[in-house]
Amino acid sequence: MIRQPLMYAAAMLSALAGGGLLAAQHAQHQGGTGHATAPEHRSRHGALHAAIRADTRTPANVARDIHRHPFETLDFFGVEPGDTVVEIWPGGGWYTEILAPYVIQGGGTYYAASMGAGQSAGVRRLMEANPRLYGRINLAAFPAFLAQETRVPDGTADAVLTFRNVHNWQMGYQREGQPYGADAFRQMFAMLRPGGTLGVVDHRLPESADAERERTSGYVKVSTVRRLAEAAGFRFVAASEINANSNDTADYPRGVWTLPPSYRLGDQDRARYAAIGESDRMTLRFVKPE
Repeated sequence: MIRQPLMYAAAMLSALAGGGLLAAQHAQHQGGTGHATAPEHRSRHGALHAAIRADTRTPANVARDIHRHPFETLDFFGVEPGDTVVEIWPGGGWYTEILAPYVIQGGGTYYAASMGAGQSAGVRRLMEANPRLYGRINLAAFPAFLAQETRVPDGTADAVLTFRNVHNWQMGYQREGQPYGADAFRQMFAMLRPGGTLGVVDHRLPESADAERERTSGYVKVSTVRRLAEAAGFRFVAASEINANSNDTADYPRGVWTLPPSYRLGDQDRARYAAIGESDRMTLRFVKPE
């Protein structure tokens, strides 16, 4: 969804630069997965670069761009200024710092969908610290198991994005070890309008590995994610190697949390794990059929 693309990019750049947030530049990027015209792509790319380069982002978060590739990832998912975007389990707000200004400045809507009040604490801190930038974030429950919980309205989202969460659902995080990935994908499917996008990034377990490792390691197979998504009604669109890391062997003593940024082994072999970097990650795009 694109609303007056060239006018929006100029407004976004002006608003951020006018607040002393960045020295914005338009950057040319090869590729893209949407159907926008060339001027619309330039507009979207300029606005996305502006959001990523904003000096309101936490420096520690910016330092991790080299591992998480936010521009390439969001461009692959085709997220547009002005879209209604749901971010699943945003945690401390790493992607929120980019997505919320990018979407809301374009006239769109951003939902932070979390499991309970405790999980939304990071986003709430952003909202309190900078109401001008983050005050229009909408909070919702996910997965919503109780009738009284605030849900993202069905059929309203242009894009639902989940970064490194599917493994938690398969491990039964906060559900007494009972997997609930199927429920999670069904609820994400319900949120989206027909034609809407589901974007998934997660730690990738080799297909040859014992499936039981999905219960303990923090890694999950691409085939598992596709099975869950397609069972919920999604159609697979494409995969990208944007977030791949061939140095990651996915076989560590403390699972994926052995690697940075968690370093669960503390100083033990820290230099070795630092050299590996963050995990090897799948990046998958699905669509809710029209």
